[in-house]
Amino acid sequence: MSRKLRLGFVASRAKDAKKALDRLKRRYAHVAPGDADIIVALGGDGFCLATLHRYLGEGVRVYGMNRGTVGFLMNAFREEGLIERIAAAQTVALHPLYMEAITASGRQRRAHAINEVSLLRQTRQAAKIRILVDGVVRIQELICDGVLLATPAGSTAYNLSAHGPIIPLGAEVMALTPISAFRPRRWRGALLPHRAVVRFEILEQEKRPVSAVADHTEIRDVRAVEVREDLRQTMQLMFDPEHNLEERILNEQFIP
Repeated sequence: MSRKLRLGFVASRAKDAKKALDRLKRRYAHVAPGDADIIVALGGDGFCLATLHRYLGEGVRVYGMNRGTVGFLMNAFREEGLIERIAAAQTVALHPLYMEAITASGRQRRAHAINEVSLLRQTRQAAKIRILVDGVVRIQELICDGVLLATPAGSTAYNLSAHGPIIPLGAEVMALTPISAFRPRRWRGALLPHRAVVRFEILEQEKRPVSAVADHTEIRDVRAVEVREDLRQTMQLMFDPEHNLEERILNEQFIP
């Protein structure tokens, strides 16, 4: 069965990634990434996310090997035994977040996020944001540097840096986490059902402009943003059994 797999290789612009790409292409039979069953992505976490976004909706599995910095979403790089590793790898299905944003000019913009959607102040002044969950106002006015909504896979990224909770895969919840909240001062965020629809309304938008960021897509000067899990889209990420994503997320909860 492994001999029938069509592999495609992609790499970031990093020097180590390009060298690894050349070696793997010489060693293994491969096809163009658009024709592959499995794409081997060489780089860091950012490049892995970009690869997942690029092939969203095409049913391709992505097996990442770390040629970047952190590599939380990546497997260790080894040139030998790649076919056997891929055959034994475990596949994690991820549903991205779907963001719809309306800008100050009335333009509607859309984007997907695997890790999180974050709203961030654009100037020296704090943002003022109203938060609704399933149409119900939960925070009338959040004064803050920003706020984010993270998936379980993204809970160990920006969400963790903002002191949000780490969420195990399969928990079917999302993390709503404030970023440097000033008022209400004691609010530390919330865990929401994964089917919840979260709406952010920017207050005093002209005076306190806010940008919305879905992974690597930034939309400036938004006045309202709505976010939900996109159950129609599935991204498939592959991991070596001894270092799977669920185990990594669990381990992060015990790092001192």
